[in-house]
Amino acid sequence: MRVNQQAKEKMLENLKQQVYKASLKLVEQGLVIYTWGNVSAIDRESGLVVIKPSGISYEEMVPADMVVVDLSGNIISGDLKPSSDTNTHLILYQNFPLIGSIMHSHSEYASCWAQAGLGIPPLGITHANFFNGEIPCTKPLSAKQMEGDIETETGKIIVETFRSAKLDPMRIPGVLVYGHGPFCWGKEVRDAFDHTVVLEKVARMAYRTRQLNPVKAVEKKFLDRYFFD
Repeated sequence: MRVNQQAKEKMLENLKQQVYKASLKLVEQGLVIYTWGNVSAIDRESGLVVIKPSGISYEEMVPADMVVVDLSGNIISGDLKPSSDTNTHLILYQNFPLIGSIMHSHSEYASCWAQAGLGIPPLGITHANFFNGEIPCTKPLSAKQMEGDIETETGKIIVETFRSAKLDPMRIPGVLVYGHGPFCWGKEVRDAFDHTVVLEKVARMAYRTRQLNPVKAVEKKFLDRYFFD
């Protein structure tokens, strides 16, 4: 029993380090500023989630500040409040069982597409290497949804977006939340980080490409060729 407890504590410390380091890397990439954005990771065996705390600057943050919650949102350990987007992360972990980490940023070009209510079309190889189709944008939350827990409703509308369009979250590991910004995920923290960086890159490329020439999205055969290669 003691060995299991020690293993659990070691696992959580490892996840805290990963979440902390990924958070700082988002700052380095210019994808978040101030206290914006958040990173989380889940240990599927225990069902425990490590997530960035709310309202603390990246400059002040240390690994021990990371908060541990269960899939019901109960705080297991941590002296600070978990991210304000925690419930969105939990809904995604509950409904996308293969993902192991989630990142949310307010990166500029991706947020522009989100504010316009448009998905990011696949226009070339860079997009196709990481996303097997358009990166969708959710529909706006309804007035009734806005009256409830917005973060929970945001998670639900992301899940609805993927299910209604029959999208595989492992083939399209990211989404734009209408009027808000991007959420990305992956099997591990490093995967979620790569998808977050690339999503902003393809958002910028698609914006500039459409300014030069309003080309159509590439065909499915093209997408599959470079995604599965």
